[in-house]
Amino acid sequence: MAREPQLGFTFNPETAANEAPVVIQRRIWNVSQLVEAARQTLEREIGSVWVEGEVSNFHAAPSGHLYFTMKDADSQLKSAMFRPQARLLKFRPENGMHIIARGRLTIYETRGDLQLMVETLEPVGAGALQIAFEQLKAKLAAEGLFDAARKRPLPALPKRIGIVTSPRGAAIRDMLNILHRRHEGVNVLLYPAQVQGTTAAQEVREGIEWFNRECSGDGVSEEKRVDVIIIGRGGGSAEDLAAFNDEALARAIAASQIPIISAVGHEVDFTIADFVADLRAATPSAAAELVVEAKHTLLERVMNFHQRAGRAIRYSLMMARKDFTALEVHPSFSRFADLLHIRHQRIDELSYRLVHSHSTLLQERTRKADRLHTRLMAHSPVQRLSVMHRQSEALHSRLLAAGKIAITQQRAQYDHITTQLNGLSPLAILERGYAVVFDASGNIVKDAAKLKTGEEISARVHKGMIQATVNKLRTDD
Repeated sequence: MAREPQLGFTFNPETAANEAPVVIQRRIWNVSQLVEAARQTLEREIGSVWVEGEVSNFHAAPSGHLYFTMKDADSQLKSAMFRPQARLLKFRPENGMHIIARGRLTIYETRGDLQLMVETLEPVGAGALQIAFEQLKAKLAAEGLFDAARKRPLPALPKRIGIVTSPRGAAIRDMLNILHRRHEGVNVLLYPAQVQGTTAAQEVREGIEWFNRECSGDGVSEEKRVDVIIIGRGGGSAEDLAAFNDEALARAIAASQIPIISAVGHEVDFTIADFVADLRAATPSAAAELVVEAKHTLLERVMNFHQRAGRAIRYSLMMARKDFTALEVHPSFSRFADLLHIRHQRIDELSYRLVHSHSTLLQERTRKADRLHTRLMAHSPVQRLSVMHRQSEALHSRLLAAGKIAITQQRAQYDHITTQLNGLSPLAILERGYAVVFDASGNIVKDAAKLKTGEEISARVHKGMIQATVNKLRTDD
């Protein structure tokens, strides 16, 4: 009957029938040695592995290390991810999350537990960027960074706009074109920053902080003050836009004293910066339109008020003209003449009664009544309007006549000066066939004796220059 080997003994089945068992010295392990040997064997034989499972018992230590258990329906495996690797995660593991982990299988010697030293984590299903986005979004929303109450309105008429984006991208060209077309008086200050890659979030954040430090506050002059900031870039994939989902950037936007417009990607793209910013624009071009929209709105309101004021003035003039016409034909004016006649009649009656004793007094009162009547007629609105209308027409005619005379005189003076200039122009002399000769030094030649045979000369004619060499000289006394 065969016997199973036991710890500390050796057994050879071929010699077992004839020989007695040989007893060797037993090796007794202490726990630490055995666990360490098992760990080394495990790490050497298995090495790096990929493991899929569900996260449970998740715990993030203050040191930055992550501890959790991966499990499935039948088993569980303790796992640890240390801070250098955990800092590179795009998302934060949560209990119940289904993940795939890559790491080294080992034994935690202190407790003798089988453990996976995790190096990378990937979520199963939703991507890491999306999970990180949702987690950060929920965190900042709980802190109130998305609340509408903390968002500031855009300035009505911004004089200077700060832009944080790449100076070589299409986004800055689109924004500058729209700002120049719709608000040519606005000034733009560009802070160049990477908008994609590992340093993009930090550079955009530094741009916001620079504008708040250098272009905002009580001690900043109006020439340097920035009224609104636009941050953004053109469209791209979720990885391209990941810089605008950075927590530090989101907090810099929330802390900004200057209103910020987020214009990242296309209309369907949303980032954390969009939720924290004071205003979200669908595209960089839309951000440029929004920032100057207040000016167009104000201009429209001014035009609306102008039209309403014009209608009100025309209505008031129409009603005043109507009232004036009604007063002009009012029975009181017609009765006024009747009253004058009645007064005259009364005067006649009194004159008959007082002809002998009060003739002088009666004549004086009659003259006084005539003067009053004349003054009243002289101040008639109809007569004054007629006189003013005639004066206006006369002034208009004089103005037109004076303008025509002035234009005629100026045109004649211009023609005279032009004729004199043409007559004195050297070009006119050259046009008649004459030429101006220059020596090699560029001086005008007035005496042929000053030239030498073989010397280079040039001649300026009506159209062009002539280069020549002196072959023969002849001087005239």
